Amino acid sequence: MRFLCDEMLIGLARWLRAAGYDTEVCDSAAADRAVLEHAINDNRILITRDQKLLELRHAQNTVLYLNCNDIESCVEDLGKKVQINWQLDPFSRCMQCNTPLVEARADKLSQVPDESRKLAHPLLYCPVCDKVYWEGSHVDRMRQKLNKWSRG
Repeated sequence: MRFLCDEMLIGLARWLRAAGYDTEVCDSAAADRAVLEHAINDNRILITRDQKLLELRHAQNTVLYLNCNDIESCVEDLGKKVQINWQLDPFSRCMQCNTPLVEARADKLSQVPDESRKLAHPLLYCPVCDKVYWEGSHVDRMRQKLNKWSRG
């Protein structure tokens, strides 16, 4: 599954990326029809909190409306509508831009704190954002959340 989240669900989009899903966030200035067409043309499920999107022609098989206010209720509501594997391919996509991560080259190590360079985990890199990712304590906390959501 590939997703397109509206700007109201940017937090959910980041968590879907953390789980390994190809998840874009639509431009906040885009018209509803353009957002729906983007989802249809890219074969994406459009996740939204905007009920007006449900009224558009061809929305029925593309739009998922979530009735939620925080990340926990969004995850719960999403899970009722589609089966999400929160362990699909954790931390394989850039949290900022959705690009698949690659192993970081040696010349990118200067972006990583000294203590994190010594970790046994590989350092990952986003070639679009020029950002290096490593498994620090923040990743442990995120893994715990993904594990919790996997158990339902």
